Amino acid sequence: MPTSPRLDPALVARVAARYAAEGRFARGFVAGKLRRDPASAAILHAAGAEGFGSVVDLGCGRGQLAVALLLAGAASAVTGIEAAPTQAAQAARAGAGLPLRVIRRDLAADPSVPAADTVLIVDVLYQLATTAQLALLRAAAAAARHRVLIRALDPGAGARAALTLGWERLSRRLSPHAGAVVNPRPPAEAAAILCDAGFAVTLAPCHAGTPFANVLITASRPAAPSPPAAPGCCPRARPGTRHNPPAP
Repeated sequence: MPTSPRLDPALVARVAARYAAEGRFARGFVAGKLRRDPASAAILHAAGAEGFGSVVDLGCGRGQLAVALLLAGAASAVTGIEAAPTQAAQAARAGAGLPLRVIRRDLAADPSVPAADTVLIVDVLYQLATTAQLALLRAAAAAARHRVLIRALDPGAGARAALTLGWERLSRRLSPHAGAVVNPRPPAEAAAILCDAGFAVTLAPCHAGTPFANVLITASRPAAPSPPAAPGCCPRARPGTRHNPPAP
């Protein structure tokens, strides 16, 4: 089973402490998410290695990833966009004194993305209708100066996909914050859009320590500008592979 880097416990504690006023559940959720979610660890590890500059976190939830990036010095500023009013308010309060701006907005209704060095889309796309997913992907690609990172649900991952989809559908009945839609698209579809926009794209498993069917899509712009790739430049993207736009 794939492994993921672990976060510094001291960083997790610093982030969780900012949610003390939000109650035991919110503070425990934040700490648990940072400790156990492989996407949080993978994204923070990448940010520590590269430096993410200015960041837009689409569907930021309670903002724990944004706060962790800022406290770790891996981002210079973060704009979080979140539809749920309670979670958006918690994110804003947790980011007090940090360069964190939280915007309450439904990405399904308005997929516009502010310009930034890095755009994050974690567990968002599969909760949108297909047309909204495509619109958000294209907006993110246009807004990102350097990179886009997406944690996506892979519906073609066999038993893992069946389990994940079952859990997601059940959670719609149990959680007031869960969206109404469970609509995962093949990760290769997102990879192709990003590749067509001039990014080099890598897909890798992102489910270490869990039974779920998640992948991390990492899209980086080449150091030298490249022209838009021909349509369909990476139509068969597979986890663990890299796809580059054609050389000029």
